[in-house]
Amino acid sequence: MAASLSCSWLTLPSQMKNLSLSSSSLSISNSASLSFSRNLSHPLFSQGNCLSLGTVQKRAFVVCEAAPQKKVDSAVKRARQAEKRRIYNKAWKSEIKTRSKKVLEALEVLKKKPDAQAEEILPIEKLIGEAYSIIDKAVRVGTLHRNTGANRKSRLARRKKAVEIHHGWYTPAPAEASA
Repeated sequence: MAASLSCSWLTLPSQMKNLSLSSSSLSISNSASLSFSRNLSHPLFSQGNCLSLGTVQKRAFVVCEAAPQKKVDSAVKRARQAEKRRIYNKAWKSEIKTRSKKVLEALEVLKKKPDAQAEEILPIEKLIGEAYSIIDKAVRVGTLHRNTGANRKSRLARRKKAVEIHHGWYTPAPAEASA
């Protein structure tokens, strides 16, 4: 296989002053000279300022590496802001998960309890209210979308309703048939 590279020194950006070629890579740095690897079998310069690389071995790879440029100040600022926001949002989401988990575990325990009383759901309702409050605050500050917040609150309410139906504390009204 043959790999070839043809370029004019005049077309290279001014930042690329040193060009180093070898059979496996092409590296660029900031000095004013050209250097070439000795393991190339063909002459590198042909026709003045044009550089060409012919058949080197069975496989020749040319990798161009440009020196990393400094990030733009606005990009650095946006990255810094995004990281702060990610940590802030992570805290809110963690709080939501914790509160929801406490409610769901309490409802599961109550559902498994055979001789549960209707008054035992009152502390769970308080936990649900706290979870709703945290979800609403997360929506208000922009951590959650309002529909996601509504879905999370609805999930907790449905689980509570399922426990109430399971123990017979709530009987759903029959749906009216539409004509």
